[in-house]
Amino acid sequence: MKRPVRPRGVVFDLDGTLIDSLALVLGALTHALEPFGGKPTMDIFGQLGGPPPTFLGRMLPSEADVPVALERFRDYHEANSHRILPYAGAVAHLGALRAQGVGLAVWTGRDRGSTEWLLERHGLAGHFSAVLCGDDLDSHKPDPAGLKMILRRLEMLPEEIILVGDADVDVLGGAACGVDTLLIRHGREIPSEILARCWRMVASPNEAYVVVAEHLQRPAQA
Repeated sequence: MKRPVRPRGVVFDLDGTLIDSLALVLGALTHALEPFGGKPTMDIFGQLGGPPPTFLGRMLPSEADVPVALERFRDYHEANSHRILPYAGAVAHLGALRAQGVGLAVWTGRDRGSTEWLLERHGLAGHFSAVLCGDDLDSHKPDPAGLKMILRRLEMLPEEIILVGDADVDVLGGAACGVDTLLIRHGREIPSEILARCWRMVASPNEAYVVVAEHLQRPAQA
């Protein structure tokens, strides 16, 4: 699909888009839900949105179980966080975009503490003009409030932005804000209603980086 306006900025999701954390998050969810009989699969990543207390509450039989599940989730995550690494090509991709003067931002459901730790640990923090985390606002993806705040900070219009993410809530949030969303599939089946709202779909983060680079270099077309 052609874009009438050449993009000036790119907003990235974090987990599953810039950092390879899906196996760790799945392990943390499995550990968190084990006492309550939950057995998450990779398909769950299409539905995650907001900080852990929010998405765990949707997976448990009772809200009363959230504190225990949350403690187990955080314990597992902290014990294994050294396993989280940027995807191959992510650091170079961000550096190349920044060198071109492209405005960059992160819109993630991850909490601010772990987000900043990961960005600093992997030398990514300096690339972004705005970082919006899951505990910064009362609302979460797919509510577009966070994306609208990023647009204000970047001083850009929705049509000047590409959003890159791997979850259904990224597509829905982008559509609600009028922003084209590039969806990373990660091998899962995508619902037809999500496909109808995403701008492009690719199989992997590396393919997403290629598509973004191509559209930033290509003249806008009507």
